[in-house]
Amino acid sequence: MARWAVYAKKADFKAIAEKYGIDQVTARIIRNRDAVTDEEIRQYISGKLSDLPSPHLLKDADKAAGILAGKISEGRHIRILGDYDIDGVSATYILKKALKEAGADVDHYIPDRILDGYGINGQIIEKAIADNVDTIVTCDNGISAAEEIQAAKDAGMTVIVTDHHEVPYTEEDGVITHIIPPADAVVDPKQPDCQYPTDTICGAVVAFKVMQVLYELMGLPPEKLSPLVEIEAVATIGDVMELKGENRILVREGLKRLEKTKNTGLRALIRACGLENNHLTAYHIGFVIGPCINASGRLDTAARALSLLEAESEDEAAVIAGELFDLNVSRKAMTEESINEAQRIIEDEGYLDDRVLVVFLPQCHESLAGIVAGRIREKYYRPTFIITRGQDCAKGSGRSTDEYPMFDEMSKLGDLFIRFGGHKKAAGFSISEDNIPVLRKRINEQCTLKDSELTPKVLIDVAVPIHYLSRKLVREIDMLEPFGNGNPKPLFAQKNLRATGARIVGKNGNVVKMKLQEQSGFSMEAIYFGDAQAFMRDAGNGVSLMAAYRPEINNYRGMESLQVIITDYVVKSN
Repeated sequence: MARWAVYAKKADFKAIAEKYGIDQVTARIIRNRDAVTDEEIRQYISGKLSDLPSPHLLKDADKAAGILAGKISEGRHIRILGDYDIDGVSATYILKKALKEAGADVDHYIPDRILDGYGINGQIIEKAIADNVDTIVTCDNGISAAEEIQAAKDAGMTVIVTDHHEVPYTEEDGVITHIIPPADAVVDPKQPDCQYPTDTICGAVVAFKVMQVLYELMGLPPEKLSPLVEIEAVATIGDVMELKGENRILVREGLKRLEKTKNTGLRALIRACGLENNHLTAYHIGFVIGPCINASGRLDTAARALSLLEAESEDEAAVIAGELFDLNVSRKAMTEESINEAQRIIEDEGYLDDRVLVVFLPQCHESLAGIVAGRIREKYYRPTFIITRGQDCAKGSGRSTDEYPMFDEMSKLGDLFIRFGGHKKAAGFSISEDNIPVLRKRINEQCTLKDSELTPKVLIDVAVPIHYLSRKLVREIDMLEPFGNGNPKPLFAQKNLRATGARIVGKNGNVVKMKLQEQSGFSMEAIYFGDAQAFMRDAGNGVSLMAAYRPEINNYRGMESLQVIITDYVVKSN
């Protein structure tokens, strides 16, 4: 059973509500999202791109821009080394587009997920040497490639790293030593001596900021970079960055621009996904458009996704968008097969007692490991590593819970991995198949998660009786978008409710429609999505229950009405 908790953050909610002309419920939600000062509240409600921190605060951003300006003036051959996911593709597009506009001789190489693996390898360096590349610029990778970057330097190349992943480190006797690659400039906000105020921006945003500094240095009009803001937003959502502070402002502005984008490829993909003329939200990027872009790098080549962003003709864009959409349909089917197999192993082979799940799925396409890990983590609320069989070694992806710093825990077992990198909540790695059972054993032995931390939390923003809800309040809450990681949709709760007239509806029989009734007799339409049979058995007979819910305005044939979506419930025991 999930742990229920109500935010207990304090503030003068009445004063906030009066100052900003909002409901006290809305004021509480904003405080729950860690907006405390007047400036933080203002930025949360109406922040603009002009509020974003200066890109000059990024360590080595000025140095990187200076190097690039010199290379452009000298006509040197610059190569962008990207990554095959949505962030890497977006970052590659941003750098290539901006550098070309600045007059650079620039091309790109995005590693093949299967043949090359993540980031830089020896073959990529050798190819760059053969192609007479003068300067390599990485994006969304490079921070953990010290050896490969040294090889490029030894070959006489200039190397600039732009990345956002954790900096590798060693720890001895409690002393941490960070391993910074020997590049000419390293731009990564996670460097310990970087002065940038937030380290939660994605690789595409880091790349964009370096271009901002370059354009300023070269005296180029900054508005030339404006069309790339929506690409930053797509990458930020797609790479599941926290929608707080800078990211939240950036995504909000980017989504507005995306609805009227001039990028031919994005327009075609929006159309292929059936979202034309829709109000686009972070959900649409994260769960509809983004997966199509990612599907290219998973099942084919990420070059196809990049060619979509670079497409100039409507016909070309429509063909590529259709291909990406179809690839994603195939990806979904393959993913479900792997999820089912992972669940079988966990439940049939004694994994349920593990605090960290390490599951070897040799037949799973390695590009799907991260998605499968995420779904398994959601089901069992355990940090999860899914490992697949690669060409030369096993490849794995991890997805973590809030309570488990995955990259740090992996760093304690660095001797087991051929290579690894990532964040607190996600990681990727290569490992010998022989070391998989050793990894499962050792990572569980060092795990300090308590029983209470192995149960998901239901965090309630405010206890709000349903009779208090109004269309005005719901519309006010909608203004707090974009919702997503770090800025979840507000969740309310109420005790002593009864479900009346409950009935199962929908083709799949997984929806319950009902009226939720307060003790006073006031009632409101409600819907529950989930295990409909269990809900009917537990709460469908009018017993007293506590419900966590989200309010919404239902528009049916032009008629608006309030209803609530029940997300969780607890039946009152007698």
